[in-house]
Amino acid sequence: MNDTHEQREKIFADRKRTNILRNGEQRFIHFLLKQMPEFVSPNILTGIGLLGSITVSVSFILAISSNKYFLLLGILGLFINWFGDSLDGRLAYYRQIPRKWYGFALDIIMDWASIVLIGLGYYYYAEAPAKVLAFFFVVFYGWSMIISLLRYKITDVYRIDSGIFGPTELRIIIAFILLLELLLHGSILYSAILITITLLVVNILDTMELLRFGNERDGKDKTND
Repeated sequence: MNDTHEQREKIFADRKRTNILRNGEQRFIHFLLKQMPEFVSPNILTGIGLLGSITVSVSFILAISSNKYFLLLGILGLFINWFGDSLDGRLAYYRQIPRKWYGFALDIIMDWASIVLIGLGYYYYAEAPAKVLAFFFVVFYGWSMIISLLRYKITDVYRIDSGIFGPTELRIIIAFILLLELLLHGSILYSAILITITLLVVNILDTMELLRFGNERDGKDKTND
């Protein structure tokens, strides 16, 4: 195992990733970390990530009030959000200045703020009957965050992915939805329905798995008593 691989393992050691893009994504993040100027701090990157979510929200508003091509700004905003959100904690580990619990708490809060901002943007963009999907999207994503936190509490393993899908894959899917809406106006309604139903199904399955973990943990605790 070379030094680069060992260093990459340490950078991502605080969480278990199972998403399909993890290998390429982690190599790319490691490359970006090595290029990061010294004046850029983890907190600055966190702010950049939030700015990306604001950009997505604004793109919806501009697209419906001005020009539909502002949806392309939303795709850029998703990349900005990925950049800040994916590199902030990793930069702290790369520079060996991690604040595990501070970073953990800040990451959860910023993730929640980001998904609310994106949901609000869609709410403004969507027509009246479809606005409710923004509510369900935010609620179901929040449900998935709660599952991740409870899984961490029960298993001592922090995992933000659901099988082969994680936040990065979700951003790519949303970017594709925005592009499709630009090419085929009105398609976002059906895309939103599909992604909302998918989140619901995934959350139900993850909840069942979580309860199984909890039952197993109870059995182990009784054995140790």
